[in-house]
Amino acid sequence: MWKKSLLVCLFSLSALNAALDCETRTGTNKSISPHLNAKTKVVMKGQNVSLICFNQNESPQISYSLFRHNQHLRTQEGKGEPVIFNLSISEAHDLGPYKCKAQAANCSRYSREFNFTFVDPVTTPMLNIRTETDQYITLHCISLNGSLPINYTFFKNDIAVSSVISKYVREPAEFNLTKKNTGKKEEYRCKARNRLPDHAKYSQSFTMPSTGGDSCPFCLQLLLPGLLLVLIVIILILAFWILPKYKTRKAMREKVPRRYGKTPMEVGLYANVVGKRTLLGLLITWFAGSRFSSYFFKVI
Repeated sequence: MWKKSLLVCLFSLSALNAALDCETRTGTNKSISPHLNAKTKVVMKGQNVSLICFNQNESPQISYSLFRHNQHLRTQEGKGEPVIFNLSISEAHDLGPYKCKAQAANCSRYSREFNFTFVDPVTTPMLNIRTETDQYITLHCISLNGSLPINYTFFKNDIAVSSVISKYVREPAEFNLTKKNTGKKEEYRCKARNRLPDHAKYSQSFTMPSTGGDSCPFCLQLLLPGLLLVLIVIILILAFWILPKYKTRKAMREKVPRRYGKTPMEVGLYANVVGKRTLLGLLITWFAGSRFSSYFFKVI
């Protein structure tokens, strides 16, 4: 009987020593508790992820075991360094919860639970521009798919012109912008992004020509000589068309017996009649009586 009591006493002492040894190694109960973490908590279906398990214990030999829903998945030796568990998240039950157990000698502790969250990536957003006035425009941007919330940013010539606009419902983000008369084309686009890192999408670029008054400072200087040249050509065409008729009529009048004054008076009367109606009559009179007309027709 006393032998059995001795065995029980020895076993109790061994367990007590193991517990004291665990407390001595860890100092506190929390110091050996491992940390379980990942680069991101949001994932897509079929995405490969890595869970990192480590603690601050200085013991060179630590075994790390990974559990999901209290089911043991695998065990790795730490050897004083964090261990990495590579997983594939395909179904809802792969999201967790996960736990990591660190065991050093007779001591073992569990980490806090870690869970992943499924997030659908955003699709390429659509940009719509509505012109309010010549100076004000309204930009609309929406991504038709992707987990909410979605953050939108508007760009002009690849420079952000708006702060981040967050939408928690499926509706377009709106931004009002004042156009500047820079004389250059303006290119607009928007960016959509949710909680998934490195999965931002940009809309197609939309280019609007500048309609500012000073967009072409040399246009007026080029336009005036052109208009003047066109006006001269029109006057010459009309002169060539009317002068032969005028000379023919003048020749017919010279054949008729004159009773009322001389020919210069007739020309003056005709010019007065035409000149009262149009400015072209004055030009014809000047052209017909000038030396330039005689020289011009001799050349022709």
